Amino acid sequence: MDIVINLNKPKEISSQQAVIKVKKIFAARKAGHAGTLDPIATGILIVCLNEATKITRFLSDLDKEYIVKLKLGERTDTYDLTGKLLEIRDFSSIKEPDIHNVLKKFTGEIKQMPPMYSAIKVKGKPLYKLARTGIEIQRPKRTVNIYTIDLISLSQPYLDLKVSCSKGTYIRTLCDDIGKALGSGAHMISLERTRIGKFRIDESLSIEELRWENDARYSIDSALSHMNEIILQEDLYQRAKKGLPVILITENQSLNQYVRLKNLEKKLFGIGRVELNKITIERLLN
Repeated sequence: MDIVINLNKPKEISSQQAVIKVKKIFAARKAGHAGTLDPIATGILIVCLNEATKITRFLSDLDKEYIVKLKLGERTDTYDLTGKLLEIRDFSSIKEPDIHNVLKKFTGEIKQMPPMYSAIKVKGKPLYKLARTGIEIQRPKRTVNIYTIDLISLSQPYLDLKVSCSKGTYIRTLCDDIGKALGSGAHMISLERTRIGKFRIDESLSIEELRWENDARYSIDSALSHMNEIILQEDLYQRAKKGLPVILITENQSLNQYVRLKNLEKKLFGIGRVELNKITIERLLN
């Protein structure tokens, strides 16, 4: 069964544990996910089974949306409620207009420093393993895009935000940075991922629901429907399915845009990248 699952991950389990549970339900040979959620987080986890594991990176690149709850007045070393308390500050003077003004500063293209408690590897070792031993090292900042960030509610010391952002955004880091900008400190209390590309939380299913519901299952082709498709003539198809680049005059294609490649029977067989009039094969599917 080569399918993509829109899973609503519960709290208290890792993304990998959730994948293992889904793998067992479908008796799949292989399984993977497109974008990690921390154990304390809930919401959309895209799980790919069997041949669909080949497309995880194309799904993890999609924009995302989150609902996050922050607690003002406290900073932690992990930037969330699981961490060690580092600082307590007064937040009583913070008003709603102050929050709106700070949020504006984090809208658009911003620089983020990945947290030490993250899975990013330095010289083959995850940062979180260094952090657990008390070691902190310099991390290069990365550029991310916050498309929108809206205040949903404020009930001090808690505030709820809705964040729409690019791939690679650390919401925990965003919470810590917002706390610094407010002068009070803050850390993340809860997080729900509500959208990845076209995958939405109201169309997701829990692990238990997957056993008898089909609504959260997608074919590889439909999971990649955000990509344009190109149907290749037989001679070009024969070349492309060997992994060789093909020359094709295309219309309305952007440079370095990913496309679904199909044969004359409109069967998806691969993913390509358009470079002017050349299509480079990125992934072949059986």
